[in-house]
Amino acid sequence: MANNFLLEIGLEDMPAHVVTPSVEQLKKRVATYLKDQRITFANIEMFATPRRLAVIVKDLADKQPDIDEEVKGPAKKIALDADGNWTKAAIGFSKGQGASVDDIVFKELKGVDYVYVQKHIQGQPVQEVLAGLKDVITAMTFPTLMKWGGANSLNYIRPIKWLVALYNEEVIPFSILDITTDKVSEGHRFLGHEAVINTPLEYEEKLTEQFVIASLSKRKQMIKDQIAAIAQNNNWQVHIDPELLEEVTNLVEWPTAFAGGFDPKYLVIPDEVLITSMRDHQRFFYVQDSEGKLLPNFISVRNGNDHMINNVIAGNEKVLTARLEDAMFFFEEDQKVNVADYVERLKKVSFHDKISTMYEKMQRVGVIANHIANAISLPDAARADLTRASEIYKFDLVSGMVGEFAELQGVMGEKYALLQGENSAVATAIREHYMPISANGELPTSTIGGAILAVADKLDSVMTFFAAGMIPSGSNDPYALRRQASGIVRIITDQDWSLNLNDVLVGVEKEEQAAGVAPAIDLASQNEAVIDFIKDRVRQYLGDLKVRYDITDAVINGLENNILFIVKSAQVLTNHKDDADFKNVVESLTRVLRIADKAESLVTVDPALFENESETKLYEAVSELTKTIAGLTADQLYTKLVAISPIISEYFDATMVMAKDEAIKNNRLSQLHELAQMIYHLGDLNQLVVKS
Repeated sequence: MANNFLLEIGLEDMPAHVVTPSVEQLKKRVATYLKDQRITFANIEMFATPRRLAVIVKDLADKQPDIDEEVKGPAKKIALDADGNWTKAAIGFSKGQGASVDDIVFKELKGVDYVYVQKHIQGQPVQEVLAGLKDVITAMTFPTLMKWGGANSLNYIRPIKWLVALYNEEVIPFSILDITTDKVSEGHRFLGHEAVINTPLEYEEKLTEQFVIASLSKRKQMIKDQIAAIAQNNNWQVHIDPELLEEVTNLVEWPTAFAGGFDPKYLVIPDEVLITSMRDHQRFFYVQDSEGKLLPNFISVRNGNDHMINNVIAGNEKVLTARLEDAMFFFEEDQKVNVADYVERLKKVSFHDKISTMYEKMQRVGVIANHIANAISLPDAARADLTRASEIYKFDLVSGMVGEFAELQGVMGEKYALLQGENSAVATAIREHYMPISANGELPTSTIGGAILAVADKLDSVMTFFAAGMIPSGSNDPYALRRQASGIVRIITDQDWSLNLNDVLVGVEKEEQAAGVAPAIDLASQNEAVIDFIKDRVRQYLGDLKVRYDITDAVINGLENNILFIVKSAQVLTNHKDDADFKNVVESLTRVLRIADKAESLVTVDPALFENESETKLYEAVSELTKTIAGLTADQLYTKLVAISPIISEYFDATMVMAKDEAIKNNRLSQLHELAQMIYHLGDLNQLVVKS
């Protein structure tokens, strides 16, 4: 008969967002523990609800395998004294291994004799090994913790209420504080009773009898099926948001979906407000007609059966109506204030007390946006819209609706801007400047406002927070500067903008000073740190693209501060890494880099000091490359460096760079230094790992 084991941790209700990652952690920890203990098994199934984390381990071995191993001890000269008697070191070592000095043998290792003993380790029964899972349970980590248990307290996600540890039909005994393992689980808090589990494989069935669907996947599918049935019966379209579905699944043990409604008068409120009220605040699924128009209905999921379901529906409708009534009030009141008045109010809203007001931030962002527009040659026709957007883009922050629904900042700005006569380009920019709102979130689609304004706004935040001394360290990033820097990298790459970070920072600082909008902090002092910070996000971006680590190191550590050029360089090196000549090209270029680094005093290269034709050829090739390098793409630069590679090889074959004549040596080192600087624009190729 196969051996199976059930472990269930019964808890007070956990937050929905920790349920799935916690049971995945439990599964991983149990698997690691069993493997470390040399207990084989077939697979592990996981189960979770708001009140339990559980795993079933199938087909376990009934014991650990025995182990015979040879254990090395001290050297022979330490194990024996001058008279050939055993020392305390030898005696202690043998005892520690469960042996005696009679079991010691000597073996040579690298010319030295050492003490060895043969050690036999008897495998433990699986029951004894499983008792050690107590430590696995208490070692689990969670994003939030509760301290419970009185004097002998334990920090855990929630207090443990019961424990089930069942090997076949045998309870594995251990305790956590005053909770001892048993074969008794708890059913649904209101509908069920205790569930006595006789064997691990009847776990799901026994809980189902007590109104608990223990399987995450089965519970999720039940919810989807119930929603689909309601939608079909009413001829509705329902968008099942994956994140909301996951959350609802982890809020219930016995799901029952139901439909409710609200007064159609609230449909005058923007859809985004209605959807946010239903989805984010009440965890309702919103409903649309066949044409995608929002309907005054919703679907929710109850943790229980359909008993008195009408009362449940009425209660949910009442709560939603109260929130929609607030939204209606704010929507109507907000429209009584014009955009100019909102902008004026921003003069009293702090961006950060060490930096400036929000109004002053908008002024700085206007300068940055204009600088970017010049750098990418934005058409004049779009300048007016960009300027207008930068003047007002934060105005909705002081609206009543955003005060109540903070997640709608930007969204309400777009709505209110259109209602007050702003054109669509300006309105879109107001909404899109927040993008991306997550690591892999959607990017702005409009160049005029969304992309330029988004980069300008994020760049100002990074620059000013760094200058004010609020630099992220470790996991501490309260102002989400890493996410904003990642957004800068993703947008610039997506838009294919060639922007040198150093030029942008220096130019912006001068233009802000000239415009009289510079903050009272030293921006320039942190330019290098800001560039390094953003380049670290480029490193992460390349990692997400699965670029090889050595190629990433090469392009990040080069001289280039142009985000797009760095990314393109990584792509070029990736595309050519398997070329037949790649190794030879890289070796010739890195030889230039290594020798050029020896230059101590640079001089203007003087062809009159050349002693052979190879020096002249290299000089002419470098001079030609110097003329064109400013306009080259990464691919073009690589192609030209490949073309120079044979000339470099010929040069080194014919030329002793470190000549005895100091003038000739410095002339040659300076010539190589010029070439090295151009190679470094592609990247520090010394970082590359090339195939032999």
